[in-house]
Amino acid sequence: MATPVTYYCPHCETVVELQREGYLADKSVTPYPLEGWNYVPVEADYAADDADGVRFVCGSDGSARDPGADGCGKPFYLSFVRPGTTDAGAAVDPTTRPK
Repeated sequence: MATPVTYYCPHCETVVELQREGYLADKSVTPYPLEGWNYVPVEADYAADDADGVRFVCGSDGSARDPGADGCGKPFYLSFVRPGTTDAGAAVDPTTRPK
């Protein structure tokens, strides 16, 4: 069952929404992509195994929760927790892709 999940744009605080299934494994929302991570646009299959996160374009990708929100037009990134991103509870350097 899909559930609406909301995120804030780190640039202007516009609220965006995605329909998500089951267990959420979100790492962070940042104004920049994590090095070496594969981001897909909102309209793509972000549940696919090769997607490390979602690239939003604030106010212009159709994800704004309030259809009247203009947003700032800047990109921001939702990064998922992926296998190998933690080591005994401590975050592994996101600039190096896990093997």
